[in-house]
Amino acid sequence: MKIGRKIAKAACYAAILFLLAAGQVPAGEQCSQAAVGVQVLGSGGPEFYTDRASSGYLVWQDGKAVVMVDAGSGSKFRFGQSGADFNTINYILFSHFHVDHSADFPGYIKSAFFSDRDRDLAVYGPEGNQFLPPASGFVKALIGAEASAFPYLNRYLSGGDDYRIYVNDINIDKRDVINVLKFEDIKLSAIAVHHGPLPALAWRVDIAGKSIVFSGDMNGGYHTLERLAKGADLLVAHNAVSEQATGVARNLHMPPSVIGDIAQQAGVKKLVLSHRMYRTLGIEQQTLSIIRKRFDKPVSFANDLDCFIP
Repeated sequence: MKIGRKIAKAACYAAILFLLAAGQVPAGEQCSQAAVGVQVLGSGGPEFYTDRASSGYLVWQDGKAVVMVDAGSGSKFRFGQSGADFNTINYILFSHFHVDHSADFPGYIKSAFFSDRDRDLAVYGPEGNQFLPPASGFVKALIGAEASAFPYLNRYLSGGDDYRIYVNDINIDKRDVINVLKFEDIKLSAIAVHHGPLPALAWRVDIAGKSIVFSGDMNGGYHTLERLAKGADLLVAHNAVSEQATGVARNLHMPPSVIGDIAQQAGVKKLVLSHRMYRTLGIEQQTLSIIRKRFDKPVSFANDLDCFIP
């Protein structure tokens, strides 16, 4: 079985090399050539799209994708297009467990069987409440030994296969920066953010001298992202509502003015707008104008497979 998986993996890489040689370089290919890069797997939300997957991001270092943030529906397809190797992913960081941020997770785990993965995988996500499970509960509900959706994948939790998944729940009660992990030249930090009543985190990845922050879904009510993003080279902020949003939409998401204020207060060097729901598509100039009144550094609108260099 391992020999077959290695042959399939080699064929995949051969196909990628063929595309490169033919000049058909996938969008965002520069991420695999940069010292540090951020690639967008999914720039959309939970809606039906013809050209966007739901939330997902890769952090690349020296030609390898090493961190994944969120695993929304459709992101696994984009992962295949990115040319990344799942065996080099060391950490999966979840902002929260809405479907458009987490639905493809079991698909990644199953696909790893065919990628010849042989190194342990660390998964981090927020603690739970009455609305959403903690990271550990989410993973067990999907691939646990009992009463799960896909119990046949439990061997990755029990250590019965080539690699093991270790799941870690991150505290959401404290509104302070949490130093989650520091290993060699990578540091992972998180902070609780206000996403209505739902447990949610923003993440910061410091790697090879660069710092990237992912807001996840949030409305800015806790005023915590400003601290996590202090001095960051790149902030990926979710642009899911317009400035006129009210009610539930505004309770869950931050409008452009809040995005601009946070970016300015944090002193970030670049801003990327993602999680682009239909209610924000087509009004980019209005959005940019509002942000520009508060933040004068580079601003980009994300599309699937785009690469951003911090």
